[in-house]
Amino acid sequence: MSIFPTKVLLSTDGSGDAELAATTAASLAKTTGSELHVVHVWRPVPSVHFDALIRQEMRREAQETLDAQAKKIEGLGATMTEVHLREGDESEEMVALAAEIGAGLAAVGSRGRGRIRRLLMGSVSDAIVRHAHCPVVVVRWKPVAFPAKILLATDGSEEATLATQTAADLRERTGSELHVVHVGEIPPTHYPDRYGYRALYEEDEREARQLLEAQIEKMKATGATVAQAHLRIGRADEEVVVLAEELGVDLIAMGGRGLGGVRRALIGSVSDSVVRHAHCPVLVARK
Repeated sequence: MSIFPTKVLLSTDGSGDAELAATTAASLAKTTGSELHVVHVWRPVPSVHFDALIRQEMRREAQETLDAQAKKIEGLGATMTEVHLREGDESEEMVALAAEIGAGLAAVGSRGRGRIRRLLMGSVSDAIVRHAHCPVVVVRWKPVAFPAKILLATDGSEEATLATQTAADLRERTGSELHVVHVGEIPPTHYPDRYGYRALYEEDEREARQLLEAQIEKMKATGATVAQAHLRIGRADEEVVVLAEELGVDLIAMGGRGLGGVRRALIGSVSDSVVRHAHCPVLVARK
């Protein structure tokens, strides 16, 4: 059963990346027949001079930002179901609203306004990806116009399965082209030595190929059409980013967590790295 049509929630703050996210969300909503909700979150900055009049002025400016963004989205030919003005922490309010309206997909720009604040507190988009109950599209560099070329990264994990469903549904609803990649990571103990490295490498490669073939068979069993399957060997985040550039994809889809919890705890999530380094938007699905 397809997740589309659904409710698409767009977070906007008027920044450049947020406008790319708006173009993506508008295209997605139109193509899939989904509802489009738009939210702008404003955050009061208390000071010794903070009073009701200042608060009222800040809220008025926030409403103007939301109205201006809504007008731009209408100019893209998209119909908005509802616009929301929220007060508080942007990531917390975005996650809460997504749950309240039952959003099936959220869209956010990779970077918002306020560079210093981001350096001190971390990226808003990072927090939304980590805590949202639904898949999140993080948009940077360029918007996604559907139909698109989608690269699905899979490793057999539960969250990769969720990403697979979303990507397959997108392909079906938008007439997009779907590529699938699995990266076989060679453990550090398998780095070249004088004794048996080739045999160990070939065994890892064989297991990786079997996993990829099994995932493709599962997808075909559900009626999904795959344009091409790709097997890569190396570091997962690097290989996914490089392949995406080689293929010229418009969107990468992947699970928020992969296999190997201890390794992730030490070096960070593969999806986090892909979001930061990919030259196209990334859709991340978490359980």
